This record gives sequence, C-alpha cells and structure tokens, in this order.
Amino acid sequence: MNPEPITVLEATYRAESRALFARLVRVLNDFDVAEDALQDAVRAAVIQWPSEGVPQNPAAWLFQTAKFRGISSLRKKSRLVPLLDFEPIAPADDGDDLLSLIFTCCHPAISPDAQVALTLREVCELTTEEIASAFLTPTPTIAQRIVRAKAKIREASIPFEVPGQDELPSRLPAVLKTIYLVLNEGYSSSSSQNLVRADLMTLALHLGRQVVELIPEPEANGLLALMLVHQARSGTRSSPDGEIILLEDQDRTLWDRTAIAGASELIANALRSGQFGPYTLQAAIAAVHAEAPSYAETDWNEIIGLYDLLMQLEPSPVVALNRAVAIAMRDGPQAGISRITDLLEAGQLTGYHHAYAARGELFRRKGDSSSARADFTTALALARQEPERQLIRKRLAELL
Repeated sequence: MNPEPITVLEATYRAESRALFARLVRVLNDFDVAEDALQDAVRAAVIQWPSEGVPQNPAAWLFQTAKFRGISSLRKKSRLVPLLDFEPIAPADDGDDLLSLIFTCCHPAISPDAQVALTLREVCELTTEEIASAFLTPTPTIAQRIVRAKAKIREASIPFEVPGQDELPSRLPAVLKTIYLVLNEGYSSSSSQNLVRADLMTLALHLGRQVVELIPEPEANGLLALMLVHQARSGTRSSPDGEIILLEDQDRTLWDRTAIAGASELIANALRSGQFGPYTLQAAIAAVHAEAPSYAETDWNEIIGLYDLLMQLEPSPVVALNRAVAIAMRDGPQAGISRITDLLEAGQLTGYHHAYAARGELFRRKGDSSSARADFTTALALARQEPERQLIRKRLAELL
C-alpha cells in the first residue's frame, strides 16, 4: 500500500482538525454530531485515498465529507429536518470559527469549571483523561461537566458566534482565562511525556491574536505578550532527548528576539494604560528574564517589585512561591528557604511538588545536602510529568 495518502491524512488532521471541527459545529450546531462526523470522514479517507488518490485539497475533502455525514446523522434523528435548513452554508474564516467556538464554550450560562473542561476537550482536543489529570480531578467528574455543558448549549440555544461589541467586555475575562490555561498546558504539559506541547502553544497564540484583533484591551495584549515570550524561548527549554534545561542554563542566543521585542512593546503599552492586570504583570516578569543578557545579570529587584504588584492584584500561594525564589536569587538561599517554609507550614502548597523542588534547590545551593535530599524526595513523590521527575532524580543523584 502506498503510504503517502495516510501520511498526508495524518499531517492534515494534525494541522486542521480543530479548525475543521469548529466549522462543523457552526454548520451542524451540535458538538457530538460534529465530532462523530469528522471521525467518520477520517475513516472514509483511510479507505478511499489509497485507492482513489489524495484529493487536491485534503482539508476541504474532509470538511465536505464530514458535513454531509453530519447532516445525514441529524436527519436520522429527526425526519422533519429539511434540506434547506442546512444549505446554503455561509462561508466563514477558520479563525472566526475557532474564536466562535471558544466563546461558545465560555458562555456565562455554563459554569466556570465546565467552561474550562469543554474548551480543553473541544478546542484543544485533549482527552477527558488528560483534562482530569491536569486538574487532579476524577475522570467521571470531568466527563459529567462536559456532558452538562453540551446539554446547556442545546437547551439554552446558545448561539455559535462571537458576541457583539456590547457583550465583549463582560465575556472577555472567561475567554482570556481559558486561553491562559491552554497556554499553561502547552508550556508545561501535565499529561504528555514531553515538557512542551507545541500544538497547544500554537493554538493559544493563534486564539490570543484573534482576541486582540477583536478587542485590543490591555489584558488581552498582556496575555498575548506572555505567550510571545514563552514561545520565543520554548525551543531551548529541553534537550533533544527531552531533559529539562533550566532558565539559567538555556542558550539565550537561540531565543527569538523579534518576538521578545514585540512582547515588550505590548507590555509597555498595557502598563501605560493603567488598566493592566495579572496577565500583563506575568508577561512583564517573563520579559525581564528574557531581556537580561545573562541569568547573572537578571534584574531581580524589578522582578520582585512586579511580584509585589501581582500579589496585590491576584494573591496566591504559587505567586508567593515564585516571589520567594526571586528574593533568594537577590538575597541568598536562606531568604527564600524561610519564605517557602512559611508557606508549607501554613498548609499551603503541601501537595505542590514545585514548592519542595524549589526549596530543595535552595538547600542545595546553601550546601545543606541532607535537607535538599529530603525535599527532592518529597518532590519526586508528588511530580507526575516525566521530564520533571527526571530532573529531580538527577538532582538527587548529584547529592549522593
């Protein structure tokens, strides 16, 4: 069998599946039917393309095949559905369809937890098991949230569209939060054997650009800037064999300086507006790291000041942990150890492996090997991502 048709099909699906799915949801107005129809089209391609040849436009072939199979499925559900209900189909840009899909998933009629689960499932194509793993939630609970969200969309006749300008400001925070979670899952995957999921980072960046074009508010620009900085150095965060490369050891000559400069401009404009929020501050912190000529020349005073602002706007134990590490870089390991210990003794972050790994690293730098081993051992027991576990095991081996 000629392997080329299957290779083309796999490449087309990887590149186009979410855009195709979004278009099918628009046409068929049903998440489950659209998903089944797309999979039916893929199965048809597996059978037909090797014998009939690869179509000139593989993505268009998949869409048309899925569309007609979806319409057929809907007709079987209701013999009263006439042909004219489905045609003609108004053309739409794939980017608009994706944006419409995420706004539908993040409709205020859907609970916040269900918004996130539905978006990760339908926009990002994560499995229910992967979403459950990412949020430390039982798989049946995630499945129920997704089912309820889809039912709510049907029952409330939630439109598949980007809201009008009068609704956009109130709808924006939920969409930004969801894109931010997509970015985080791509930047440090909780369910993959690899550190980075480039497909999710690319999707988050694409959606972020779409949102900024639609409503260029400071926080939308701040989130886009954060994504640009992360994308600019994503290729240097792991070795060819998958080992994590820490920030201080990354080759800064390989970072995308054009993307970093573009992010810095977005951040400056957002800060000048006085209407910035946590995404802009996170982006500013990342930009200070990225603009430093070397790790040793990082402006820790500026980073700590930005963390102080972030703690005022959106206090959290994780932000406090990151601030403690920055203080340790400026004032020495013990300054960070004391602050992280306070967080752990207060019952915060006790199940968060990064807290123990960070304190273990500071103990190591201080020369307290026994305490470092204890913290790294706890971190290893809590960590789930294999590249992180590999790094912790390496640190433990160095302490023997």
